[in-house]
Amino acid sequence: MWWDSWSDLARVVLVGTSAYVALVLLLRVSGKRTLAKLSAFDLVVTVALGSTLATILLSADVSWAEGVVALALLAGLQLTVSWATTHLPGGRSVVTARPSLVLRDGVPDTTAMRRQRLTLDEVRQAVRATGAGGFDQVAAVVLESDGTLSVVTRDEVGDGAALAGVPGWDAG
Repeated sequence: MWWDSWSDLARVVLVGTSAYVALVLLLRVSGKRTLAKLSAFDLVVTVALGSTLATILLSADVSWAEGVVALALLAGLQLTVSWATTHLPGGRSVVTARPSLVLRDGVPDTTAMRRQRLTLDEVRQAVRATGAGGFDQVAAVVLESDGTLSVVTRDEVGDGAALAGVPGWDAG
């Protein structure tokens, strides 16, 4: 069947529009961090917001008010966690993985790669994406907290301040 009734379609349009407006307002109030891709926790919150919006749109069992409260709860929890990660000692380590050095001075760290379930081909791909032709041109490859690979070439390493705090970089 293509649709059950015109009233169901009207509900999706009306509730969907108002839920979307409410979500945009909540995101503006809660700030840029709510949808930032900084950690696995941030990704979970983003997916949960989308799932909640879809439920509000498609489930007649969930009222608009219940849906907006759920969206506000997720945004509020994200604000609380982001506050805790910046103001409490050790707060960041609870929800955010530390970056991992997987290549240093052109030499892959196979132990770190195995621990992070990362292949040499994935490291090669990240190096190629920067335009470097070989590991000998690379000072560091870091698996970041958000799962991306950052490549710092020898020409770009400078004083290495961007790598401070990456375990294994400071030790040499």
